[in-house]
Amino acid sequence: MLRTELITEGTLTCFPAGLAHENGSLVNVEVSAVVFDGERLILASDKPIPGDDRSAVFAFDLVDGLPDPGSLQYLTADAIRRAVKYEDFALTVDGRYILATTGFDRIDDASHSLNAYNHLLVWPVGQPDRVQVVDPDPRDGVGGSLELRRKLDEAIGLPYYKIEGLAAVPARGELGEKSDGLLLFGVREQGQAYDDFEYVARVVGVHYRMTADGNLEFVDKLCERYRFEPSEYAGVRHVCGLSSLEYDPYNDRLYLMASFEVDDEHGEHTGGYLWSMPLGDFFAGAEPSIVEDEHGEVLEFEHKAEGLAVLDTERLFVAYDNDRDMSLGRIDERDEREACEAPYTVLRVIG
Repeated sequence: MLRTELITEGTLTCFPAGLAHENGSLVNVEVSAVVFDGERLILASDKPIPGDDRSAVFAFDLVDGLPDPGSLQYLTADAIRRAVKYEDFALTVDGRYILATTGFDRIDDASHSLNAYNHLLVWPVGQPDRVQVVDPDPRDGVGGSLELRRKLDEAIGLPYYKIEGLAAVPARGELGEKSDGLLLFGVREQGQAYDDFEYVARVVGVHYRMTADGNLEFVDKLCERYRFEPSEYAGVRHVCGLSSLEYDPYNDRLYLMASFEVDDEHGEHTGGYLWSMPLGDFFAGAEPSIVEDEHGEVLEFEHKAEGLAVLDTERLFVAYDNDRDMSLGRIDERDEREACEAPYTVLRVIG
């Protein structure tokens, strides 16, 4: 059972205050993904950020363990700008490449109008301009990871789903020797339609290897690898869906984050929880352990926890996607954030 303690909390300004869409509405940053590449934190909003010199993916240098507010840089390669609704990032097992997934939660079978929501991207660390689309449709000029979409359809087995987790972990067994790792996708929602689904914590995965030209290919069949029930844990007060996966290479550990969004007699509120497990337990199908705070109580995030990054042997960075909820709670003495500000928390694992 891991315990954590709070190091710091704050907000990151992700674009100029007052930035508006063409219709005049304020652009709201909704950070749903984060990864640390060894030097920079790379974050993504699950909503587009307009501007010729901007994109929904941006980075901050890490200085003295914290993101440097003055180092904001947007990743503006065409493929990165084209994809919509980013949900998670991951590093390949060797740490040389960054992977980014969108939600895969919508598709138009009669046209290609929604292909932007169906992307798995890969680029070398520090070289986002070399980004490539993974497992695209074999027809020329058709954008998106549409072959991967078909494989997800088969592995998940339901007409509607939403991908919100992504992690690459060292593989085991014979395929471990023939691949560069096991790529895991976390399923948050599944059902018959976008308005007829249940929240789940389910993981499907496939072995992968990197190609000579820096793309990623699959070695075997995408299939279910793991699932658990967050609501069965004492201290979990709300129905949750998986919101992030993160592999900790320093401790050979897998983190599974889940978040909730509740509208009840007390109003609307969001939050989340965190689980961990040794990677060997994941392969054995064992139950994960829920992470606690420094007092030994279940760690419940005050905001909708959507992104998790391992910074080093003991520190974790948590990013929040509060949608249109502007409240800051304990993160700041101000009551509300600006639409351009993304709240975050840095934790230390203490046991």
